[in-house]
Amino acid sequence: MDTVGIRRLKDHLSEYVRRARAGERIRVSSHGEVVAELCPPQPDAGAGAPAGLVELERRGTARRIVRNEGSRYRTQEPALGESTARDLLDWTRGDR
Repeated sequence: MDTVGIRRLKDHLSEYVRRARAGERIRVSSHGEVVAELCPPQPDAGAGAPAGLVELERRGTARRIVRNEGSRYRTQEPALGESTARDLLDWTRGDR
């Protein structure tokens, strides 16, 4: 990752924008301190998400949840069948 000062970035902005478009990340410094990064835009994965969460996802610290499809799971028959909860309680207590 290359680091460039603000003055040089202003003087050669088109060059750095081309490099960022090509996938390179460029750090921008002011008085020796990195203050920003120039990078290619990310896919619109963060639509509607808070900026902090999107940044954590970009760094690999967090992952976005994936909704499960109900069709992927087996369905089971109801455990009680035609019985009611009262019938089940009576059966477990021995009050049949």
